[in-house]
Amino acid sequence: MNPVVGLFVQTLSTFLNIYLALLIVRILLSWFPSVNWFDPPFSILGQLTDPYLNLFRSLIPPIGGIDLSAILAIFLLQIAQSAVPALLVGGTSF
Repeated sequence: MNPVVGLFVQTLSTFLNIYLALLIVRILLSWFPSVNWFDPPFSILGQLTDPYLNLFRSLIPPIGGIDLSAILAIFLLQIAQSAVPALLVGGTSF
């Protein structure tokens, strides 16, 4: 096995895990109306996660004020997480 490919797959897997955690924190914080999204820690979180969430918000509009697009966003991110190890096991030739 090529060590560069293994390092790439491991790095991608770690990135997806961290991004999923950031996404969940962003979604949980959206439940609190007192969060000021212009403050530095929250604005950075919004800048990192909102572009990905906006892809799904354009597909699934809020229903009754509830944003269901986050469910699809998390689901597809978890599918990507499960597909990354398959790159290492299955096809390492690009």
